[in-house]
Amino acid sequence: MAKLYYRYGAMNSGKSTALMQVAHNYEERGMQVLLLKPSIDTKAGARLISRLGVSRPVDLLITPEMDVLEIVRRRVEEDPASAPACVLSDESQFFTPAQAEQLFRITVELNIPVICYGLRTDFSLKGFPGSTRLLELAHAIEEMKTICTCGRKAICNARKVGGQFVFEGDQVAIDQENDVEYQSLCPQCYFAEREKFYARIGRPAPRG
Repeated sequence: MAKLYYRYGAMNSGKSTALMQVAHNYEERGMQVLLLKPSIDTKAGARLISRLGVSRPVDLLITPEMDVLEIVRRRVEEDPASAPACVLSDESQFFTPAQAEQLFRITVELNIPVICYGLRTDFSLKGFPGSTRLLELAHAIEEMKTICTCGRKAICNARKVGGQFVFEGDQVAIDQENDVEYQSLCPQCYFAEREKFYARIGRPAPRG
């Protein structure tokens, strides 16, 4: 039985690199993969680029209104010989909850494994709707680990704008656009920077 895997980790945990390695492993054995990325992630356009500098094109940019199950089903029906042996997705937190369910149904109805890579939470420690649904549906959930600058395990995605940490703003702000960048932090460092941010703007940090 095919399975849906959700492999999540904080920024800089090597998700895109791992995805491209999985794609290479399939292709090295003569099997095809279908590489997806939500179109809302405009960084690098229709390509995947890891922080190690490895890059490859994406097969499909998925907009919010697309039905991923039907796209894959059509590919299988039109040319069974070129049906993907695996569906791979990067930045999967940006899928809609409905698309997360469609990815799950690819494994159930088409018997094709799906491996999704993405974040669990945003810069304010809230779940993305897509990743929350993937965590609810996945047959297997795997954490990809990275470390904070202090050496502890990093699980928080802290946002910087203009080189300074910020803790208010829209849920989605793409890395490397509009002077936005992200840094993986352990919870201790995350909350220390959060206190500094609210002290800087002259407001108490929210509780709870």
